[in-house]
Amino acid sequence: MTNLILAVVAALAVGVIVGIVIGRTNQGSSLRQRRAEQQIDELRSEYTRYQAQVNEHFMESANLLRRFTDAFRDVNQHMARGANRLASDEDWLQELEQQQARARLATSSGDDSSGQEPPRDYAPKKDPTEKGTLAEDYGLTEEQKKARA
Repeated sequence: MTNLILAVVAALAVGVIVGIVIGRTNQGSSLRQRRAEQQIDELRSEYTRYQAQVNEHFMESANLLRRFTDAFRDVNQHMARGANRLASDEDWLQELEQQQARARLATSSGDDSSGQEPPRDYAPKKDPTEKGTLAEDYGLTEEQKKARA
């Protein structure tokens, strides 16, 4: 019987030791799991804050753009009202007629530059057989040409 009691006590001791080892192993994994869950919760809250900031930014941007558009429309309307009130159509028509009359005078007096050629960056030849400005002896007299040779 004492053998049986010793066997039971030994089995109980082994069971307690195995239980402690398994418990600590599970505690380590549950601790890691709790840390991971805590990090996930922190990341979620950070992401939620970021989304709120982005939404706030775009809402404020939309509000500012709406105010800008309203102000631009008000300025445009103000300018149109001022132009209608301050500038009569008759004055504009007279000014336009005067400009057209000046343009007609300029074309009839020969000031029209539409028939002229643009300026050249070289001297044009008077005779096709004549040497060009890039020739080595261009502009030299016959004596100077002989002296060079």
